[in-house]
Formats: sequence, C-alpha cells, structure tokens
Amino acid sequence: MEAAKIYAKSHQVSLSKLIENYLNSLTRESKKKSSVSPLEESLTGIIPNDYDEKRDHSEKIGRKYSTFII
Repeated sequence: MEAAKIYAKSHQVSLSKLIENYLNSLTRESKKKSSVSPLEESLTGIIPNDYDEKRDHSEKIGRKYSTFII
C-alpha cells in the first residue's frame, strides 16, 4: 500500500483515482482485444498533453546540482 501511495504521489495523481482508472480498465465491457495492458490503460490521462519531458528533466537536474550561497 505504501509503494502505491508513493507511486501515485510521484505521478501527481491521487491513489483513489489511480485505482479507479485501473478498475475501470478491468471492467470495461468492450470485447475488442487490446494490445495495451489494463495497467497501461489505467495510466492513460495521467500525463498532461502539454508535458515537456526535456524541460522537466532539465529542471530536475538543475535542482539536484544547484548550490545555494548564503
């Protein structure tokens, strides 16, 4: 349970929403086979459309290696 909470927090989604999405993906009445796993479907929509991976990475590296002079 703690690992799930950490995962949800790191992906900026509530644990209840993550579980809800996963359960919805499991209970869909669609008979069409999908090449996407239920887990992948449950994660759909978590990442915003305007997410810039390179910018995010650069910001994280900047925070990690920045030094503060007081």
